[in-house]
Amino acid sequence: MGKIVAIGGGEIKNHETLTFDKRVVELTNKTNPKALFIPTASKEATGYIETFKNIYGHHLGCNPDVLYLLSKKPDFEEIKEKILGSDLIYVGGGNTLKMMKKWRKLGVDKLLEQAHQNGTVLSGLSAGSICWFEAGHSDSMSFKSEDNRKYIKVRGLGLLKGIHCPHFSNQERIKDFEEFIKKYKDIGIAISDNCAIEFIDNKFKVLSDSEENKAYKVFYNKKQKQVIKKEIPKFREFIDISFLYDNN
Repeated sequence: MGKIVAIGGGEIKNHETLTFDKRVVELTNKTNPKALFIPTASKEATGYIETFKNIYGHHLGCNPDVLYLLSKKPDFEEIKEKILGSDLIYVGGGNTLKMMKKWRKLGVDKLLEQAHQNGTVLSGLSAGSICWFEAGHSDSMSFKSEDNRKYIKVRGLGLLKGIHCPHFSNQERIKDFEEFIKKYKDIGIAISDNCAIEFIDNKFKVLSDSEENKAYKVFYNKKQKQVIKKEIPKFREFIDISFLYDNN
């Protein structure tokens, strides 16, 4: 399965996710790793890009780069060289639906799968954590209209099983995701802001700086005919990933 650090949310510019960012860099096992930022979901927002360069470059000692897919029109070979030549790839938050459509159109999805198989460390928050799962609980419709708070199911890359819900600190989102799981009868992996799950091969571990920030598995129990939300324990050691996907 390679290495993935899925971050539920938080302000990277305020160092709220710095613990996880440090871990992402550490997983490369390199002193000055090549860190590629993919800001497609945020429409390649300049401020976001500068923040990434500051955190991963200035603070964490990486050699940062950016993959522009909207403001520039790189050919496939340029995209391939950047993705497969990086030690870590970080995907920013924003509009998951538009991002996934753009990636599939340009072949970025297949290249990210190849990078994963090659051992590249993959990470990101919000849209940048949804993308690694089979599907995600996404607020992409709100980017068309702020009044449209309907959450939709967006298909991800499928490197991790289940439906992922980031920002699982928001009460509105928590309630909606439970209805989501009741509808789709799949297992949900939910992560609150300032919390992350680290996946290495077929094992995982929850990363969190405080008791308040947690990760959950959310599933529909057929016998009880109800949705169950269970906190994923913060084990010190890595646990087999099958723990996440049983209905217990």
